[in-house]
Amino acid sequence: MKNLKYKIILIAATVLLGVACGNKNQPEVAEITTDSTSKEIIVLSSTQFNNAGIVLAKPISQNINQKIKANGKLDVPPQNLVSVSAPYGGFLKSTTLLQGMHVHKGEVIAQMEHPDYIQLQQDYLENKSTLTYLKNELDRQQELAKEEVNSKKTLQKAKTDFEVMQARVNGLRAKLELINIDVVKLEKGTMQKVVALTSPINGYVTKVNVNIGAFVTANTVLFEIVDTEHLHAEISVFEKDIHHIKIGQKVAFTLANENQERFAKVHLIGREISDDRTVRVHCHLNQEDKDLLPGMYLTAYIDVKASTNNTLPSNAFVDFEGKSYVFLLSKKLNDSYTFARIEVEKLGEENGFTAFTSTQELNNKDIVTEGAYKLLSAMQGGEEE
Repeated sequence: MKNLKYKIILIAATVLLGVACGNKNQPEVAEITTDSTSKEIIVLSSTQFNNAGIVLAKPISQNINQKIKANGKLDVPPQNLVSVSAPYGGFLKSTTLLQGMHVHKGEVIAQMEHPDYIQLQQDYLENKSTLTYLKNELDRQQELAKEEVNSKKTLQKAKTDFEVMQARVNGLRAKLELINIDVVKLEKGTMQKVVALTSPINGYVTKVNVNIGAFVTANTVLFEIVDTEHLHAEISVFEKDIHHIKIGQKVAFTLANENQERFAKVHLIGREISDDRTVRVHCHLNQEDKDLLPGMYLTAYIDVKASTNNTLPSNAFVDFEGKSYVFLLSKKLNDSYTFARIEVEKLGEENGFTAFTSTQELNNKDIVTEGAYKLLSAMQGGEEE
């Protein structure tokens, strides 16, 4: 109930004090008072204070980099992730690709076959022959025109027929080149029954979506290949923090299930806020690592600025239900110590010290730097519903 204070008796030997077993003296007690004004108070006797190993210190003003925490994953630029498809539908005749294999740009990765490929080559040869005839006919009409033997209409028709056929032949040649048909060999009479698919980049095969003998259409993705030499960190920064982010800022990150710290720099900042109220930030790695893979999750800390703030040893801070607190020695009277739990905002950590801000003035005040979690545990364990 609001404005109602609860007095809880805590057994010092089991909850807070850790008094040695066998002490037959009456145990000391701690008073915990919860106030509806949002201050939470815990009162210890001097014996409890000493047995809990509590250490006090005053905040120190230091210049510490403020860090913003963000989550994200490793990714590659669009030009480094390629989906390989067949330009025309056909049957997959052969491939040796497996996931994880490395391929080089221009390397044959599969062979396709279909009667349409042969028909395309036949159409090219036939139209190429017709083009030769129309070119000769145009030359003949031009000679006749000089002698004013034929009409301008006849010359114009010959020119139109040649240009139309020339465009058709050029189009067929482009289609043949698209499926890696050697036009020079074709014009010498060598037709290809199968066409080769080649890798457009150097990289590793990440997906194989077909098997030999399968018929695939032009929009079927056969393989995916990724070039991991230019991985970047794609992180999501909350809307409230994005105004702190600047291009060139240092980023330290660790991958999931890995303790090694890696480094990057902010390269691009997104200009759109997603549904979860975050903004995408693109970071370039300081050092490439071929063992890294796209999609790996990471936790990043961005150095946004160096500023002078109050600091305390990092052990002074306790986290509970998404908030951070410190314990302030609010009153020392005779044989009792009164501590108030104060909410703070952590700004950054360096060399074992954490910078913070608080709505309450804490300069020159005694703050618990050792034993804070014992006080938190005792306070939470002593609360009643």
